Amino acid sequence: MSLVQAAHEAESAEAFKHIPIIDLKDVSNPDPQVRKALGDQVRDACMNVGFLYVKNHGIPEENISKALQASKEFFSLPLEKKMELDITKTANFKGYNPILSSNNDPENRGDLHEGFEFGWEELDARANDEKRANDGAMAGANVWPADTPEFRESVLGYYHAAVDLGRKLFPLFALALDLPENFFEDKTKNAAAIMRVLHYPPQTGPVDDRVIGIGAHTDFECFTILWQEPGIQALQVLNKQKQWIDAPPIPGTLVVNLGDQFARWTNDVFKSTVHRAINRSGVRRYSIPLFFGTDYDVKLEPIPSCVSPDRPPKYEVVTAGDYVKERLKATYGH
Repeated sequence: MSLVQAAHEAESAEAFKHIPIIDLKDVSNPDPQVRKALGDQVRDACMNVGFLYVKNHGIPEENISKALQASKEFFSLPLEKKMELDITKTANFKGYNPILSSNNDPENRGDLHEGFEFGWEELDARANDEKRANDGAMAGANVWPADTPEFRESVLGYYHAAVDLGRKLFPLFALALDLPENFFEDKTKNAAAIMRVLHYPPQTGPVDDRVIGIGAHTDFECFTILWQEPGIQALQVLNKQKQWIDAPPIPGTLVVNLGDQFARWTNDVFKSTVHRAINRSGVRRYSIPLFFGTDYDVKLEPIPSCVSPDRPPKYEVVTAGDYVKERLKATYGH
């Protein structure tokens, strides 16, 4: 069955009610048939849901714990200290964004979280990193807090572990699209990967659907790798019947969801699914998403096998960097 035929079947199937869990223990198995079987599981999840959990992902718990602790220490700083790194002061959207400063859903009044955003950087920083030579619209260095010097090392340690996982996922996505496993290799040489550490204060008082943790939206990049704090339900995913399906933290797993770059590349064969987060747990919630995309100079052109006479191209061709920057401008208003 062709990809287009499979996509039509998925679009006519019943709405999903749960998010599948995929075991990555065989992600590097030398047997190509084993890897292809894993790719088939990914394909089903990408066409029908656009979200999946992954277990046996290979990221050490120590990396996650250090990043979480450093995030808590940063967000506990006085607001005036955090605002020294205000994201609106940088042209490349790096730094701190305070509560209600972003708005992912145009129908809402703001997102009830604060965050800190950064991109690729070696642990041993370089003045001129060749990996960033072609960033175009997203070019520019990270900024870091001076008051918590261990913050940089801790979050970058987790960042690099998550980037390594992302590089292992791209061959699976290629297999899921009936492409050679190395199809994305020349398009992801210089990790266009943005990480955000997020703090969601507990939302109390009267329910106001126009102010929630993060409003309904799709992500910009190819896919997101999300760590969620255990024991706190907040993430919800919208199915085709307009029902919100909970995506609670599952011990030992990470959430992976597709973004708009994959939707554009696959002509909506792979789904970039709307989602949101509402923290009514009564306690603070922390999460750490890594948004993994193509190199910023790559054009987002539909893969030929995802186009047919009855499924013509749906999107204008743009570079990944230009697309991401326009979406970020809409979110942050600058």
